[in-house]
Amino acid sequence: MDVREWLGGIRLSGFMVIMLGLVVLAAFVLVPTIGTYVDQRQQIAALEAAVQLSRDQVEELESQRERWNDPAYITTQARERLYYVKPGEVIYLVDDDLPPELEPQEQAPVSDDVEQTRTDWMSQLVRSVTEAGLAQTVAPVTVGVPDPGSTPTP
Repeated sequence: MDVREWLGGIRLSGFMVIMLGLVVLAAFVLVPTIGTYVDQRQQIAALEAAVQLSRDQVEELESQRERWNDPAYITTQARERLYYVKPGEVIYLVDDDLPPELEPQEQAPVSDDVEQTRTDWMSQLVRSVTEAGLAQTVAPVTVGVPDPGSTPTP
């Protein structure tokens, strides 16, 4: 069967033209609405994730507050952070107690020669801005007293 014969066999009636027009009109009306719906669902999901992150932070802060209500914890923190001692105790402070891999490294001398960069700074700037703009989540910021079990890393 030839394509011309197939197309010649199609008869368009007034009803079919009206229905085809309504389908096209419905597509024009519904496509932006569906796009808006999808965008709003993404925003809702992002906001729900932010709310959950805030709830986790609140729980963390409440647990820290509960720890600070314990007199033994307060005593331990005062001894570790502020170097408080009980009467008659002697405290010894040790310098250079960092492991060798955490010690600051010596810096190389600064060169007097001006060097040419190997990449285009403008394209890197644009790439950095677009990646920052397209990021889905934000790293949480810890507020309050740092966790006493963690040790700060330089």
